[in-house]
Amino acid sequence: MLNGPMSVSNTTCKQRALSSGHQPGAVVIGSDYIALGVVRSLGRLGIPVWVLHDRLHIDATVSRYTRRRLPWPVGEAARLALLVELPARYGLDGWALYPTDDEAAALVARNHRTLSERFVLTTPPWEVFRWAYDKRLTYALAVRLGIGHPWTQFPRDEAAVAALECAFPVILKPAVKNQTNPFTLARAWRAEDRRQLIERYADARRLVPPDVVMVQELIPGGGATQFSFAALCAHGRPLAWLVARRSRQFPIEFSRGSTFVETVDEPGIERPARRLLAEIGYTGLVEMEFKRDPRTGQPKLLDINARTWGWHTLGRRAGTDFPFLSWQLARGAAIVETRARPGVRWVRALTDIPAVLTEFRRGHLSVRDYLRSLRPPLECAIFSLDDPLPALFDLPSFLWRSLRRAGKV
Repeated sequence: MLNGPMSVSNTTCKQRALSSGHQPGAVVIGSDYIALGVVRSLGRLGIPVWVLHDRLHIDATVSRYTRRRLPWPVGEAARLALLVELPARYGLDGWALYPTDDEAAALVARNHRTLSERFVLTTPPWEVFRWAYDKRLTYALAVRLGIGHPWTQFPRDEAAVAALECAFPVILKPAVKNQTNPFTLARAWRAEDRRQLIERYADARRLVPPDVVMVQELIPGGGATQFSFAALCAHGRPLAWLVARRSRQFPIEFSRGSTFVETVDEPGIERPARRLLAEIGYTGLVEMEFKRDPRTGQPKLLDINARTWGWHTLGRRAGTDFPFLSWQLARGAAIVETRARPGVRWVRALTDIPAVLTEFRRGHLSVRDYLRSLRPPLECAIFSLDDPLPALFDLPSFLWRSLRRAGKV
């Protein structure tokens, strides 16, 4: 094991929360549909939830289960200051803290000791978190453990790029995303030949340091080859888990998020994921993305998300309500080991429609197969009869964000 396990309890925080006489709750950092899933999971069980919202997403802010909304400021110093003062100002000592994006989770990880004096934390400290956050470390660990991963190089300059021996097409990706620019916002940049690779590398170098730029093989195959192992872990041992096929995504090639996911039985995905989690002594929620290489049949590790992920609410429908189980674990409750049942589906309807239309045009999906994919049991990312407002605001909010990205508002 590379690191000692993270403590899953903060006795001082819990004692203060209990002595206050108030129901301990949760603070969710983020306000998109990922955060909405956490809010609903906890709120439906009577746990009070506050949301620290950004300026782009309103899904979680309009939920009936959100008790209070506060703006999430810009800048790491301002964000840390807000988290440090929240418990004393509002009486939130001992509440659980849920970051729902990489940068918020990294902020919590880097300041784990300070924040654990005020909150009960659901994500690991930096010495564990860094193995997921920095892909240079992720792939180095995969090499050490003999876990499959894409061919990846970190060329130091244009001359090294020109000398790379690789088959095209390849992709360029950032090893870390601690800046906001066109390169870090993109899932990947594709290069069809060496000339385009050199040009794209030069573009990336203008945006990030050279050691951050990865050149990686493009593994062929569509949704049928894309899998994830998702779990709640304690000291590297999964307590609740599932394996899922991420069958559709949008955009199709380099997605910003899955649009249709289903639980499956795939031991070949579960085994390497468990080995890696045990090695770093991981505690908390995690999603590990793999792609099965159709040329060899080997699953290859792509990414590790050390936080809640886009389709985590699939777990609730399949028998593993990840946010609530995480809340219980963080408060010291015993968790009975639970494996989600296969054959349960999740859909993000608004972005699944353009993904489906693209698959129709390419001849990769028939109308019959599409309709069959939506049969029960099915969990919707946004729509819910007991909490309708997020679904009503979903399309206007999506269009507004799209216009902002295009620079038209």
